Amino acid sequence: MSHGLKEGMKAPGFALANDQGGEVTLESLRGKPVVLYFYPKDDTPGCTKEACSFKDRGAEFRKYGAVILGVSKDPVESHAKFRTKYGLDFPLLSDTSGKVLEAYGVWKDKSIFGHTALGVERSTFLIDREGVIRNAWRKVKVDGHDQEIIEALKAL
Repeated sequence: MSHGLKEGMKAPGFALANDQGGEVTLESLRGKPVVLYFYPKDDTPGCTKEACSFKDRGAEFRKYGAVILGVSKDPVESHAKFRTKYGLDFPLLSDTSGKVLEAYGVWKDKSIFGHTALGVERSTFLIDREGVIRNAWRKVKVDGHDQEIIEALKAL
């Protein structure tokens, strides 16, 4: 069911703990475009590069009123360290239960060094001001992804 999330569908709601001891809900962001990105693990090369590219282009994202949210299964303590280490200026949300990962269809079998294991498929969803998915990028390649999202924001 959830793996069939497509552009034009209502984004599944969520309430997740952030790295600063609070909670973020999708509903609370109604009225703003949301860049919801799912990543495998804090402080790993690809995930760090992706997070830093979003931070570095933050002013452009904010120009379009966008809120950036990163989500992984890592606990909030790990997120807080990662955020502090790289000076990230957007919340990292912890989905230790995997419910939101499942709802967005990003918890998948992945092949790692010849073994299959469940993990997060790097994915980004651009959710419009009304809570509708406008863009869904799956199996994201980090290089140039920030620009793809900015181009999509311009079209909202």
